[in-house]
Amino acid sequence: MAGVRSGWRWPVVVVAAALLYGVVRAAGGPPSPAPPRSAPSASAPAPPSGPARPSATTAAGPYDPADYAPEVRRRAGQAGVSAQLLMAILYNESYKPHDPGFERSWQKYKPDAAFGIGNMHRATFDATRKGRDFAGRAWDELPDDRDLAVEAAAWYLHDLAAALPAHRTGPYGTNDLLALGYNTGQGNMLAFARGATPGSQARTYLDKLHANWAEAGRAVRSGETS
Repeated sequence: MAGVRSGWRWPVVVVAAALLYGVVRAAGGPPSPAPPRSAPSASAPAPPSGPARPSATTAAGPYDPADYAPEVRRRAGQAGVSAQLLMAILYNESYKPHDPGFERSWQKYKPDAAFGIGNMHRATFDATRKGRDFAGRAWDELPDDRDLAVEAAAWYLHDLAAALPAHRTGPYGTNDLLALGYNTGQGNMLAFARGATPGSQARTYLDKLHANWAEAGRAVRSGETS
């Protein structure tokens, strides 16, 4: 989760929230109030017919990070970060349902919840967007615009990389440190670079990154033109 270490045990929390969301939908009530400003509707549009890849700007239907390989390659290239690292982080962050209605319904009960397929918190997004092409975009657009979520995650990794010291005493390489920074925040990342030992949740996040690494590489290379 971008910039913060989650204290929830997500498998239990997600199931409970999904049940709550289903009850709200079954009761006929809206899943959440209309999004502020000019963000797209919180209701997920119907998925496109046929085998076409899901739209980068329409968050609907089942989510597979590999479907967004073109966006990952493009945004990673713009930010000067590893596309495989960015994709592996999206796999790490795919543990919860990424449906716009679900995310906004869950936020009613956990106001500090993260948004979008990169699970980014408001403060992290607002700091990352400054001076960037998406400076005029809002954090509450992330659930609806997956390309924006990829773009923000790429530039956050860029900012974390810029903060890394040239000399490090810890045992972790650059990719591991950036993933730890994405999960726990820049301050913790710098501590790990100086030799501090990550806690159990951060170590689990890193283990997941390593487990997802090969699949992320295959996803990034899939459909890549020579």
